[in-house]
Amino acid sequence: MTGLLVDNLDLVMFATLCVGILAGFPVVFTLSGIGIAFALIGAATDHFQIQLLGALANRIFGIMTNDILVAIPMFVLMGVILERSRIAEDLLEEMGRLFGRIRGGLAVSVTAVGGLLAASTGIVGATVVTMALIALPTMLRNGYARPLAAGAVCSAGTLGQIIPPSTMLIILSEVMSTAYQQAQYQQGLFSVETISVGQIFAAALLPGVMLVGLYMVWLLALAWMRPALAPAMPTREAAAPVSLGRLVSVLVPPLVLIVAVLGSILGGIATPSEAASVGAVGALLLAGQRLDPAGGRSATWLAGAAILAMLLLTRWFDLRLGGGGDTAAADRVALWAAAGLAAVAGLVLLRSLGAAWRGGILGGVVRQTMVVTSMIFAMLIGASIFALVFRGLGGDVRVEAFLEQMPGGELGALLFVMALIFVMGFFLDFVEISVIVLPIVVPALLLMGLDPLWLAVMIAINLQTSFMTPPFGFSLFYLRGAAPPSVTTVDIYRGVLPFVAINLVGIALIYLVPAIGTWLPRQLFG
Repeated sequence: MTGLLVDNLDLVMFATLCVGILAGFPVVFTLSGIGIAFALIGAATDHFQIQLLGALANRIFGIMTNDILVAIPMFVLMGVILERSRIAEDLLEEMGRLFGRIRGGLAVSVTAVGGLLAASTGIVGATVVTMALIALPTMLRNGYARPLAAGAVCSAGTLGQIIPPSTMLIILSEVMSTAYQQAQYQQGLFSVETISVGQIFAAALLPGVMLVGLYMVWLLALAWMRPALAPAMPTREAAAPVSLGRLVSVLVPPLVLIVAVLGSILGGIATPSEAASVGAVGALLLAGQRLDPAGGRSATWLAGAAILAMLLLTRWFDLRLGGGGDTAAADRVALWAAAGLAAVAGLVLLRSLGAAWRGGILGGVVRQTMVVTSMIFAMLIGASIFALVFRGLGGDVRVEAFLEQMPGGELGALLFVMALIFVMGFFLDFVEISVIVLPIVVPALLLMGLDPLWLAVMIAINLQTSFMTPPFGFSLFYLRGAAPPSVTTVDIYRGVLPFVAINLVGIALIYLVPAIGTWLPRQLFG
């Protein structure tokens, strides 16, 4: 028996990890602790070369300096600022007035706002809690069935993980890029291709919009077939006028921010970290406008005009420093003009910081950003330790051989991996699945010839589904904590199941029509 265990240390290691996580131990310490423990056991039984641990320092340094992962703190900061400044409340109020006149309109407005917030904040917890506090009571007051209202809020909140920019997509792009390079090395290719964040964002954009459309179609169809579940707002409330000016003032700023961030990445104008910085600055300016209505609007427009002017100057003039006497006179004038415009934008940014401080949100924003960022990077470091030891014990070879021997070949292996991710989503969150499971199984799938972007999109939707699957779906926990007492846990579970099924339909559609996930990145990146 002892010899059997020693010969299968990789399997014992993975089983120990599952037991530790399900027992409730902190995932970061479980990953790193089990990794170190099994490295020592493997070294003592001559099944692991302890010298491999010497690569840990370089791995950790690589994680902390990774150009892709550097974007995570800025995207988190952008989302937290928009959530704390209550911009989502204005969106929900106006969209509810716009769609509330039709059956199922309130639920459709929740989905639409969820899509907008997904493209501007990308934080599931913030979106679910905000809509649970604002939209859920309104839907219940207007006669919506409790399961339907809860399901609409949960599903809309999870869109932040599939619609870029998303923290999950950034982590997934890093995992997929590493796995893709590893697969190419195993094929004997040493001039390897990589996968960028921009390609993953482009691949996920149309599937994310597709899911928004599928959610809306389901809600409208259900309201049409069973009007009692999702009635229109009463005539008295629906008659509230929808001001075009108010609607534009609420919708345009987040849309401009979305275009600035996504457009700069997809258009190749900025790297993800640069675009994330633009997003954080833009979110802070919008927060200043929201928290200081008196002069914030004009100050924000002034900063926007200054930034736009700087971009135009970079297009027409060479603004690089250090040109010395060789710099043309026009370029020197443009350089000084750009410096003045940067000073104007910086002063407005300081003004917005002051408004956030006086509004009492700045401290909470910084703390929340630090907590989320630290959790993600600590998880990545722990997973790196676990993966290094697991591969040293031969686990990756075993997984590759297992998938190759699956009945059905490539399709059978793909179905097995997707089913594994789906089932693990009942118990683990997307970060744990991304950093623990995907590095083990994805290289084997890529060796079979699967398109990495197509595979990444299907995995992304599968990971998004993990937020809605009982018993440990994070959206369910967020909603349970913010929902009124009349909405029971059973109501939440019943309401979310149709949307889980819609996500599975979305995965099937992308499998059958791969162009949904591959057309846009091919158009933009070749």
